[in-house]
Amino acid sequence: MHANEELIQKFYTAFQNKDGQTMVSLYHPDIEFQDPAFGHLKGKEAVAMWLMLIEKSQNLTIRFSNIKADDNKGSADWEADYSFSKTGRTIQNKIHANFTFKEGKILIHKDHFSMWKWLGMAMGPVGYFLGWWPALGNKVKKEALTGLQLYMKRKRM
Repeated sequence: MHANEELIQKFYTAFQNKDGQTMVSLYHPDIEFQDPAFGHLKGKEAVAMWLMLIEKSQNLTIRFSNIKADDNKGSADWEADYSFSKTGRTIQNKIHANFTFKEGKILIHKDHFSMWKWLGMAMGPVGYFLGWWPALGNKVKKEALTGLQLYMKRKRM
């Protein structure tokens, strides 16, 4: 197994174990993270996002597969099952992740998933019918970022 495949496996194993400190220790100091829910995060924001998600998760289950990596790039598929805190609805999110590495750490981490499907699971019929509408996705992203900023302020990050 390539060293960067081991790095990805260690990242998701730590996620399964709700070990946020190990997860973020695998990130390069100049980390850039991106996904449809939070948008583009850099450095401390990316680190805080994982710590916040781990801290808030109550019934989170993580599965991962298809890890591939070379010296520069990598990818993995992962799934997260959990209850969305605002509605209590069950989320079964399927995500494809792409990675870029530098100095033995994850430098860029991009998660790809269908925001429309996620909104449908999180909000029920309203999410399914209006999930294609950019304003709804933007509202969710704004709430996620506000929550992240409050978390960082509370933790003095």
